[in-house]
Amino acid sequence: MCGIVGLYFKNASLEQQLGKLFRPMLISMTERGCDSAGFAIYGDEYDGGIKLTLRSDNPDFDWNSLADRLATEFGALDGWFRNNSVAVFKLPASESQALSWLALHAPEADVLSAGHSIEILKGVGLPAEVADKYSLEQMKGSHAIGHTRLATESAVTIEGSHPFSTGMDLCLVHNGSLSNHNRLREKLKREGIHFKTENDSEVAAGYLAWRLSQGDSLKTSLEHALKDLDGFFTFTIGTRDGFAVLRDPIACKPAVIAETDDYVAMASEYRALANLPGIKDARVWEPEPAKLYVWERGVTQSEGAV
Repeated sequence: MCGIVGLYFKNASLEQQLGKLFRPMLISMTERGCDSAGFAIYGDEYDGGIKLTLRSDNPDFDWNSLADRLATEFGALDGWFRNNSVAVFKLPASESQALSWLALHAPEADVLSAGHSIEILKGVGLPAEVADKYSLEQMKGSHAIGHTRLATESAVTIEGSHPFSTGMDLCLVHNGSLSNHNRLREKLKREGIHFKTENDSEVAAGYLAWRLSQGDSLKTSLEHALKDLDGFFTFTIGTRDGFAVLRDPIACKPAVIAETDDYVAMASEYRALANLPGIKDARVWEPEPAKLYVWERGVTQSEGAV
C-alpha cells in the first residue's frame, strides 16, 4: 500500500523547523507502510564538489579509514559526519570522479545519494524507529520527501526501501505497482542502467535517470513516463530546488496537496497534513490524473502546476 509525504518551504524562516514538522507527517503514514521507511532531506548546500550519502551493512565498517583514503585521493575533505550506519561526505571532486573511485576502491559502501543538497536516509522498521534512528526531528532544510513501505513485490530490506536516487540531487518515492517493470528493467539494463533490487519502484527511478541522461528535462521525462510505465502510481520526485508530484492517468492511488503562502505539502492522506501550521487556511485539493505539479525556487506559478 505504502505512504508518501512531502514538505516544501516557500518561507525560508521555517527551514529550522523542517524535521520537527516533517517527522509527524512521516509517522502518520505508518498504517500504510510499517516494514520500512526513508526520507530525503534537502539542505546544508555544498557547492565545492559533491556531497555523498553512503551506508554499510557492516556495523564495524571503518568510516574513519574511508575518510582518510578519500582525503588522500581528492584532497582535504570539506567535512564529513556519521549517523549510525550512514555517513555523509563533502568531497572536492566531480560526481563521476567520486563514484568511479568508490566503485573500485570501496564497493562495500552503498551510495544512497549524490548531489549538492540531498541526503537520503532509510531503514527497516517502523517509520518512528527509522526517523528517530537518524534524528529526523532535529534536521533542518528547505524541503523533504518521505515514504513508508509495505513490501508486496520484493523483500523487506534497506535496499528495497524508498527513496531511490535518480541522479544528482534527484530522488523518487512511489505508491503503487508497475505491471511492466520486468520488461522495462531489461531494456534499461541494455542502456547501462544498474539495479540493486527487484523493486518495481527502482525501475521507475532508473527510467527517470535514463531519460535525464538522454538530455530530457524533468518535465519531459515524466511526460514520457506516463506513456512508458504501465500500472498505477503516485510519484513524488525530489529536486535540489523543490519537488514534483505526478499521478497516472487513472489515479487510483490517493494523494492530496495543501498550499499556503509559507509552504506546499503533499501526502497520501490528509491526516498527514492535519497538524501543519496554518492548515485550516490552506488551499487543499486532490492532484489531477496525468498532470505534473512542480514547486521549485524560481517557479512563479501560483499552483506550481506545469
